[in-house]
Amino acid sequence: MAVFDLHVHTVRGSSDSSLTPGQLIEEALRIGLDGVCLTEHGGGWETHEMEATFRNAGMTVIRALEVDTEMGHILVFGLHRHISGMHRAGELREAVDRAGGVMISAHPFRNLFNKPPYNVNLLFKNSSRRSPQTVEEASGHPLFQLVDDIEVANGSNTDQENLFALEVARHIGFGGIGGSDVHSTHGLGKCVTIFDGDIRGESDLIAALKAKAFTPGQNFHKGELVPFSL
Repeated sequence: MAVFDLHVHTVRGSSDSSLTPGQLIEEALRIGLDGVCLTEHGGGWETHEMEATFRNAGMTVIRALEVDTEMGHILVFGLHRHISGMHRAGELREAVDRAGGVMISAHPFRNLFNKPPYNVNLLFKNSSRRSPQTVEEASGHPLFQLVDDIEVANGSNTDQENLFALEVARHIGFGGIGGSDVHSTHGLGKCVTIFDGDIRGESDLIAALKAKAFTPGQNFHKGELVPFSL
């Protein structure tokens, strides 16, 4: 078994983050994570930077991206830098397939249940579809035909948003991943993904995600790891 936080932002690639690589390593080791994924907003890490920064980290650190598309934010594993056209989810899918990677809808229902005007949801903001009233309506969004899975446990979401995402994932047949979505040390490991086997690098991670060999979890940072379930 391996416990990973699949959604982490650092100062290196996310302008809204205050989390330094050193702080990340220290906190991740303190709480006992087996690994993290650096899902940076502004671009990926170069190979030499990764090796120099995390060579002696004492855990597995994998580079990834969080891409802003017309269908909301998408976590991408296996693609290391932004390319032209990837702000369109369909073209992103093609690029990820060429790279042999995986793409996962990030926090798809964030703000959905807020009162106006604070209920702007990126998944439906640019869509002709109305905001969903039911799990069935939400499950019909075309994004879910493009992605490989859904982030159901996000440490920056409300419980209502996460539980709705989990219901949608179950309705579609997705397993659902977990990630803290931290931009500082606070909350690292709040939501995690529990893999059935060891994850030693990017190829192991992508293979496990494609095989659905994982479950979402929560409260790891408190030493109380439990599955995230309905």
